[in-house]
Amino acid sequence: VQFSSPFKQMEPERCFESRNTSCLKSSYPIPLRVTLYIILGVIIILTVCGNLLVTFSVAYFKQLHTPTNYLILSLAMSDLLSGIIVMFPFMIQTIESCWYFGDFFCNVYMSSAPTLCTASIITLSFIAVDRYYAVCQPLLYRRKISVNVVLVMILISWSFSVILGFGMIFLKLNILGVEEFYYNHVVCEGGCVLIMSGVSSTVFSIFLEARKQFRSIQNAGCVNSVKKSNTSQTKATKTLAIVMGVFLCFTTPFFVFNIINPFVSYSIPPKFIVTLAWLAYLNSAVNPMIYAFFYSWFRKAFKLLTSGNIFIYGISETTLFTE
Repeated sequence: VQFSSPFKQMEPERCFESRNTSCLKSSYPIPLRVTLYIILGVIIILTVCGNLLVTFSVAYFKQLHTPTNYLILSLAMSDLLSGIIVMFPFMIQTIESCWYFGDFFCNVYMSSAPTLCTASIITLSFIAVDRYYAVCQPLLYRRKISVNVVLVMILISWSFSVILGFGMIFLKLNILGVEEFYYNHVVCEGGCVLIMSGVSSTVFSIFLEARKQFRSIQNAGCVNSVKKSNTSQTKATKTLAIVMGVFLCFTTPFFVFNIINPFVSYSIPPKFIVTLAWLAYLNSAVNPMIYAFFYSWFRKAFKLLTSGNIFIYGISETTLFTE
């Protein structure tokens, strides 16, 4: 008669118990899991609802059809898609420590993350150009920054971002030079980890350019010199400078540690990188709050939408602000 020992070592938990190639699973206590779902869920809801409101307001109200607001719409669209396509599955993966959405959607997810991040960075750079001409070169602004010019800017930012993000992942250029490490230590069933070896330098270069543009706005002496003559443009410039500044504060740690990680043999704890990623994603939820605080048109559009007056005929012609 054989007796099983009560001290028999337990098998490590896996994402898929029946598969030997499955990733190991880290189980969090239920109270912690519930807390994380609530916190991250609230961030996602704020991101989606806030940016959906910004997108709809700019698209619907005719007074908001300006070059600057089209760039804001593009930025809000990247944040909105990030909340739906990237943040939601990332929340489940963060808490459950496994990927349950299949290989194809894993590639879409990994492609969307750098795509939407790059689109945001390039759009912020174009916003800096728009603000420079609006405040520092007001006589040239309408000729240099027209609606058609801004639409070309948006087309360039999204086209480049899609080619970069999806091209890098589907062509496996993101693991160029670290293939051995990736296939020996990263790949497993139930896992979906974005290795940014091939894309980090490119995105970081764009990131540094956006930072340079942000500093150029801060240091532009013309902002103060036209303060009295062009208050609305100056206020818009300072508001969007805050948007850029918040973006840099929230995303800089993630970029820095992702650049460092390959040089330290990926020894930075994954949970620390995940925490920095969520800090970066939090920026997408904060942007609509900045607009709500500084822009009266956003607050008025919000009231019209929530009160049901949006269905009144001709409401799209409403004056949301005065020059």
